[in-house]
Amino acid sequence: MEQQYLTITALTKYLKRKFEADPYLERVYLTGEISNFRPRANAHQYFSLKDNQAKISAIMFKGAFQKLKFEPKEGMKVLVVGRISLYESSGAYQIYIEHMEPDGVGALYQALAELREKLSKEGLFSGPKKPLPRYPKKIAVITSPSGAVIRDIITTVKRRYPIAQLVLFPTVVQGNQAADDVVRNIQRVEAMGSFDTIIMGRGGGSIEDLWPFNEERVARAIYNAKTPIISSVGHETDTTIADLVADVRAATPTAAAELAVPVLSEELLRIKERQGRMEQAFLNQLQRKNEHYQRLANSYVFRQPGRLYDAQSVKLDQMMQRLRQAMQHSLFEKDKQASQIIHRMYQMEPSHRLKQAQQQLDYSNNRLKERMKSYMEKKRQGFETAVQSLDLLSPLKIMGRGYSYTTKENQVIKKINELSLKDRVTIHYQDGQAIAEIIELKEEKHGDENI
Repeated sequence: MEQQYLTITALTKYLKRKFEADPYLERVYLTGEISNFRPRANAHQYFSLKDNQAKISAIMFKGAFQKLKFEPKEGMKVLVVGRISLYESSGAYQIYIEHMEPDGVGALYQALAELREKLSKEGLFSGPKKPLPRYPKKIAVITSPSGAVIRDIITTVKRRYPIAQLVLFPTVVQGNQAADDVVRNIQRVEAMGSFDTIIMGRGGGSIEDLWPFNEERVARAIYNAKTPIISSVGHETDTTIADLVADVRAATPTAAAELAVPVLSEELLRIKERQGRMEQAFLNQLQRKNEHYQRLANSYVFRQPGRLYDAQSVKLDQMMQRLRQAMQHSLFEKDKQASQIIHRMYQMEPSHRLKQAQQQLDYSNNRLKERMKSYMEKKRQGFETAVQSLDLLSPLKIMGRGYSYTTKENQVIKKINELSLKDRVTIHYQDGQAIAEIIELKEEKHGDENI
């Protein structure tokens, strides 16, 4: 029988039909870690799912990807639902994902709902909110020093109200240590007692990223703070427990800065408007006084009206002097900040750090030499003690106290029955030997007569 050979295309189509006809592969539930993920804007997404021992290619079409409530990231563990099929061009099988969510998010949402209910019953959400000061002098910012949040806040405050002082409290805002760091910095601000407002914030992210601001200890620290707190955590659609407990909630860091400070130019404009009203009121008053002057033409005040402005001229001079002093002080502070930044840059210079490392190495070498010297001295003392102990146990030392031992034909005599009359023996002393002949033997038997 003649053998029939298939083409690669025919075999691939056959295998694809096998995949698509299998009911167990029509809807598959998988858990795994995202790998090789390179997000593409407004397009299909291609990546892999893997565990410790295997990996599968994955594709998620644009429509399904745009429905996600979170932002997938490399290394994130996810739960996916999809179908398994074969891509004919490459002959590789892959999963077409229809739905995806972070692994464990369900448990987090349940824990968040339970904590919200608990704190709501205790009144942490509905408690009295502290009003924000209209003209704050000193504002504490609790956030990451390297994120966009602090830059947005600094930019907004400088633009709106540059006379306010911003103090950054560098804070870990993501991970297991974040909640404790947030609580610690809130307590630090409270302990200082010199701040008018606290801005607490971080950028957007998944529920896991924002979870430190859903911790109970963070909520209680915010509630117990005596300084008004503005919370700006996540995006506008994210609402954390910290937002609910805080005195004011801002949708973005920029909005938080706008809530914290007024617009200086608008305040100055209001001052000018009030000044204009005061001037108008003064003119009205002057008019009435002028009418009164007509009735009192002989009054010296109206003969010399310039005297009315002497006090205002002095006041204007004083205000100009204070303005110059304020500008000089501001320039001094800016110069001081620049010097501090230059000093910190010098501290971070590699040569400076290398010098410190060299000093540490020299210190460690000196300590090592001292330890070695102490160790050798201890061993020497131990050796001398051992030599003295050994010397005390030396037979020569014992013989020096009057003891001796006897040998016959180079054999040590231990008992008298090893000797006979007229045997020649050698008696050993500390400083020499003596040759003797046995002329009599006496054996002692514990009180019996001698033989």
